[in-house]
Amino acid sequence: MTGTGRVLVLHVGGTIGMVASPQGYRPAPGFPERLRQALHATGGQGLPAFDVRELDPIDSAELRPRDWAVMAQALVDHWDRYDGFVLLHGTDTMAWSASALSFLLRGLDKPVVFTGSQIPMSEPRSDGLGNVENALRLAALPALREVTLCFGRHLLRGNRARKLATAQFDAFEAPNALPLAELGIDIHLHRDRLWPATGPRRFAVPTFDDEAVAVLALHPGMSGAAVDALLAPPGVRGLVLLSYGAGNVPANHQGFMAALARAAARGVVLVNVTQCLHGSVQQGAYATGSALGALGAVPAGDMTPEAAFAKLHVLLASTDDADAVRRGMGESWCGEMGL
Repeated sequence: MTGTGRVLVLHVGGTIGMVASPQGYRPAPGFPERLRQALHATGGQGLPAFDVRELDPIDSAELRPRDWAVMAQALVDHWDRYDGFVLLHGTDTMAWSASALSFLLRGLDKPVVFTGSQIPMSEPRSDGLGNVENALRLAALPALREVTLCFGRHLLRGNRARKLATAQFDAFEAPNALPLAELGIDIHLHRDRLWPATGPRRFAVPTFDDEAVAVLALHPGMSGAAVDALLAPPGVRGLVLLSYGAGNVPANHQGFMAALARAAARGVVLVNVTQCLHGSVQQGAYATGSALGALGAVPAGDMTPEAAFAKLHVLLASTDDADAVRRGMGESWCGEMGL
């Protein structure tokens, strides 16, 4: 399967463009030209025309929410000049960025494809060039009108993907959603699984506060003091709570629940996400989950922690109305949760 048109490749950073150093792999200048040479050396058969531009490349472990605005603005600035886009990004936080851009570029009418590699392209056995070639082909398909993640043998919805492996080429999965395409000898695109184009473009590039959202993973015996400490910074306005099972918390732990109640009372938006890979939050299924509902916590269904974190950041950067944030978290904007 091939498409036509011109694709912009944005090099954000990550393993794919790194080189070895005494301290380990690190970003290095000059990657766009090395990528062009590598792609042209393969003959470019079946690839669309493309340009390569470089943002300030970083190790993706250094990513902050403010970097999402840089990526989104680069896409907005070039949107009308290209038919599709590829972002080369580090694997550690790729799912977080793919989620964020899906919410910043609502109503998009062109493909946006994230990819990267597990081994630098400068090293033997690198998976980088194959991933880029697949991403380029996909980014030229007019039928693909969403933010996606292309890696190994699959194309996934960006806001459904999670990195689940550190040492395999198939590093990403979408635990609660089917792949959008299988990448084998041929590219098999499942058109019935694609997110439909809905309404006009609603592109937004707000100013992010890196500290606006905190994440709390429950563990047995967690204290109220630990919750208070996490939420103490005045900039924290949202909490992604990684709860047990179907959305349960230790409702009889008075100190813990009192700390959550104090946060809710000062306007912190609570979002309930399950720690489980598969399944969804059913906040009223158990009394221990209903206790969160009484505090106004938003059940996030089967949303991934990465998507919930990114969406909460986008909403909090876009409005000061906590009720509007809660409503937005409960809606499926672009396939981030099951309906």
